[in-house]
Amino acid sequence: MTSTSPLRVALAGLGTVGAGVIKLLDVNGELIARRAGRPIEIVAVSARDRAKDRGVDIARFDWVDDTAALAHRADADVVVELIGGSDGPALTLARATLAGGKGLVTANKAMMAHHGLELAEAAEAANAALKFEAAVAGGVPVIKGLREGAAANEIGRVYGILNGTCNFILTKMEAEGRDFADVLAEAQALGFAEADPSFDIDGVDASHKLSILASLAFGTRPAFDDVATGGIRHVLAADIAEAATLGYRIRLVGIAEAGPKGLFQRVHPHLVPLSHPLAHVSGALNAVVAEGNFVGRLLFQGAGAGDGPTASAVVADLIDIARDEFGPPYAMPAAQLTVLPPADSGERRGRAYLRFMVADRVGVLAEIAAAMRDAGVSIESLMQRGASADGSVLVAIVTHEGPERAVAQALEKLRGSQSLAGEPLWMHILG
Repeated sequence: MTSTSPLRVALAGLGTVGAGVIKLLDVNGELIARRAGRPIEIVAVSARDRAKDRGVDIARFDWVDDTAALAHRADADVVVELIGGSDGPALTLARATLAGGKGLVTANKAMMAHHGLELAEAAEAANAALKFEAAVAGGVPVIKGLREGAAANEIGRVYGILNGTCNFILTKMEAEGRDFADVLAEAQALGFAEADPSFDIDGVDASHKLSILASLAFGTRPAFDDVATGGIRHVLAADIAEAATLGYRIRLVGIAEAGPKGLFQRVHPHLVPLSHPLAHVSGALNAVVAEGNFVGRLLFQGAGAGDGPTASAVVADLIDIARDEFGPPYAMPAAQLTVLPPADSGERRGRAYLRFMVADRVGVLAEIAAAMRDAGVSIESLMQRGASADGSVLVAIVTHEGPERAVAQALEKLRGSQSLAGEPLWMHILG
């Protein structure tokens, strides 16, 4: 029977999301209490700087200097971890919270990607809640959708746009014809990108999220280390223009599939057909597509970051805990999660976009075409654009459908060629 006494929360981390949780509970507290069946109250908080102005009154809560001590407070039923980082204080707090039998709510995708199985086992052993809706796609309820709404389905594939920073940059490049470095600087000035944006623009953040989604979708153990990860820092405005000419938009897409040959997980920029919903996801939005054998295609879309959307996901998890509605963190007991080997991407078939910056001289196109021919890559179209300021010429190729191994072999044949000015760019075409 669910208690009618308040659910008492200890909150670790008072950044944008932590302050957002406090604001949300202040503004919607009465409505939340009615939906949860009892009030949800913050009793203690912890962060690095007590004096910082966060736009909310924290003087009404107990301040704790030692974040780990939140796990041991007798007056707290649940700990909310919003510190971030795969290890360090966040992981110490998570382990102590679950070991003490308290519920844990986290927005920490890195920690869940690296240590989710361990934490799930600890939660199940203690019969404690472990909830992490906010770890993937901010306020978009994709984890709840997979774990509950699509629970009766066998999921064949889950994929989507999982990083708002990259999507903001790509859609800005697309709309204004500007190059990556220029738009990245603007994104940093606007707060859409970190001072060190590597985790975002190199695909690591999206890979953390994809590994969590794959585990939920397929009932497999989280396997972040097996995600093939690529980012967007080498995408040119010219690539976006070529894609538009061909009827595509470029998006950073994470894809996961499970089958007889193993678990395939990849984050990489893709050419997305204009007819596909993901081509129309713009700005800092996230979107996830899940394909179920009975429900068909499900699309989850919304704000993937920010204080309001992420706080909304955190408080939704708290409402579930207040109702005593929680089960195994990964939708089935951790002991039943299967281990799948990483699938060989070389056997995957598809079409590809290949971009080369080459010297403007006779024989270059013949050299590229010969490498494609010798590797068994069939060329659907080839475009050559005029010389750039440094004298190099852009050559873009779209291939017919074929095995990815053949494309890799063709690019290997061209490695070290004096005709190439820099590394080629290989982008998959979303099928």
